[in-house]
Amino acid sequence: MMIKAKYFKNMTTLKLISVGALALSLLGYTAYNANLKETRKVDVADVKAANIPDFMVKNDQGKTVNLNSFKGKKVFVNLWATWCGPCRREMPSIESLYNKTKGKKVEFVLLSLDDDFNKAISYKAANKFSMLMYYPTANLPSLFNVDGIPATFIFNEKGELIKTIQGSTNYDTQEFVDLLTK
Repeated sequence: MMIKAKYFKNMTTLKLISVGALALSLLGYTAYNANLKETRKVDVADVKAANIPDFMVKNDQGKTVNLNSFKGKKVFVNLWATWCGPCRREMPSIESLYNKTKGKKVEFVLLSLDDDFNKAISYKAANKFSMLMYYPTANLPSLFNVDGIPATFIFNEKGELIKTIQGSTNYDTQEFVDLLTK
């Protein structure tokens, strides 16, 4: 929208208004971006109390289990799909974390949101991953209704949510090994 200078007593007023509008726009953009960065990784302190959902999933070996049955272990749930580039990029780091925590009281649930579970099974085989892949047997519980994937939910032995991560992350770190094994 063009504002004609005749509506202002002088050009200085027009310039001040333009600079002010630009400054407010930049401030809003900066606040928006800062908020995105802050919400990418969300810790329990920022999440409403949540427990592992009562939810049936089927693994790539044909076994159907309830996520609740994993209570007594830490549970790493990752929502992903083969069509999701960021999901595929983080998969090797999840496999590495899985191998580093194997034999501990940790369960990995890589929950494929593909329209065809065979895509996830083929992807696992092509990449020689040893983790089990899972597929929902019903609609996702409200906790897992996220704006985008990948999304990860980590539950403690009592089934309480202890960490949520929205977006792609490198899980091949000592921080995640400690979180899952201590």
